[in-house]
Amino acid sequence: MREGQVFEKKSYRKAFGPTADLSDLAKTCVCLANAQGGTLLIGLEDGDDLPPAGQQLDAAEVHKLVQKLSTKSRNVSFGAAVLLTAPNGGQYLEVTVSPSLHVVATTADGRTYARFSDQCQPVSGEDLRRLVFEKSGLQWEIRPVPNVRREDLSPAEIRFFVDRVRTVGKASAFVLAKSDTELLDYYRLVDDHGVATHLGVLWLGTSAQRARLSYGLMAQYVVYDQLEQKVRKATWFDHHLNPAQLLEDVLAQAVELHYSHEIPWGLTRRLVPHYPPAVLRELLVNAFAHRLYTTATDVFIQAYPDRVEITSPGGLPLGVTPTTILHERLRRNPHLALTFEATGLMEGEGSGYDLIYQQLSREAKPLPDVDDTGTSLRVTLRAQRPDPDTLRLLDYLSAHYIFSQKETIVLGLLAQHRRLSATALSQALQLRQEERTRSWVGRLVDWNIVQTQGTRKGTEYVINPEVFAAADLQVKPTLKTIEPHLLRALLTEDLRAYPDSSLAEMHKRLGEELGAHLLRRQLLQMTQSGLVETSGANRNRRYSLVAKK
Repeated sequence: MREGQVFEKKSYRKAFGPTADLSDLAKTCVCLANAQGGTLLIGLEDGDDLPPAGQQLDAAEVHKLVQKLSTKSRNVSFGAAVLLTAPNGGQYLEVTVSPSLHVVATTADGRTYARFSDQCQPVSGEDLRRLVFEKSGLQWEIRPVPNVRREDLSPAEIRFFVDRVRTVGKASAFVLAKSDTELLDYYRLVDDHGVATHLGVLWLGTSAQRARLSYGLMAQYVVYDQLEQKVRKATWFDHHLNPAQLLEDVLAQAVELHYSHEIPWGLTRRLVPHYPPAVLRELLVNAFAHRLYTTATDVFIQAYPDRVEITSPGGLPLGVTPTTILHERLRRNPHLALTFEATGLMEGEGSGYDLIYQQLSREAKPLPDVDDTGTSLRVTLRAQRPDPDTLRLLDYLSAHYIFSQKETIVLGLLAQHRRLSATALSQALQLRQEERTRSWVGRLVDWNIVQTQGTRKGTEYVINPEVFAAADLQVKPTLKTIEPHLLRALLTEDLRAYPDSSLAEMHKRLGEELGAHLLRRQLLQMTQSGLVETSGANRNRRYSLVAKK
């Protein structure tokens, strides 16, 4: 099993013997407690599923270990340690760490740590404030609702949920083999005492029962005109719909979000939606599934003529930022997300933003703007009319190649911008290291669909001009894709005619579609090679050709 948000492996040497580091183990336990709890397996090396053959653990030493971990941490609750024997005869220890529901767990010296993906990192400053804020919402979904028992829930809603889980078929065969009653228990809709949880009432309750929830699922849809004055509003405050029904009703009533652009397409016209339906659905599902359910704020959908803004309470989960949202896999409400997966509302592996990026790139649309204030999260989609030539190019490539999700995203970005530096592409793809772009563009370069110019940090990616010719697109030439040696010749001729010019003056003469950073880089290379000389500094720097002797 791979390490993740709720699972960690530690070597035998980390817990026992002269190399033991109990402070590091305590830090790991604090991380798990501040997240959703988890399991710590001691005696397994990273990457191994079995302990070393013949490894034996002393029961007395195991008991002492758990006691020492308790003294080295605060607000961390441990389950009973279980000594397990693997098929190869080796023993290892399973320690269960419960989530700290209302307080922040710390080490004995007062340090706070949290789990970010599979990494344990210190928490301070603004992140500590957010961690305290999120503690109020942790485990809201499985808390029992007083005086609402299994038999009090709506039979129609129970039938809806059970039938949907069995029809969608995303659950494992083991889960689908359970009886209806066992399904409700498995998805934590009812607790061990037969009392409905908040999650159970949200899915299976009557309108009156849902209204008793502290901050249940409510939504508002507001439409604005060109002057941003309100022209229409729809609300869902009566609690008569479960999450799946609410999603469908919002999408049905939000007719303004289903408008389309008409684009000339040969002898006909092609309709391109302002917002791809799959993207809208995914963003609404995310707003429902990952919102904070312990704050009195609704999910807002605000439709403007040029954009739509979807705002949900609670901000991003701790460990996720707007610049890492494409790759991080964290859930604020894991049990609610599990029901959304089982009923077909969302994918289980956290691939929501992958899908959003893919769909927008395929339709030549701008990527979403994500604004996290800490207390709310606003995602903005632009209703931008796509460029017809870009759409034709993407259609042509999709008809002749089978692209992965990553490659579709890269192609959409390059087709829209025509040229992107390795740094700009890494930022758009939210990659920490530019070297990782290889897994995104490797096959595109191998197939000669994308060409590279420059080396290392100066690398730039462009669509191969031959692809436009093969697609029979009468694309207007652009200086964005000019090759370095041609740009050097262009600058040489410009400086020969206009010596002692500034960068801004050359940029204006040669065309503003040509990025200033390209001119600056080429001028630097020409200066270093002795072709150009400069005078002045910074914004006052001027360039001239070096006179030939």
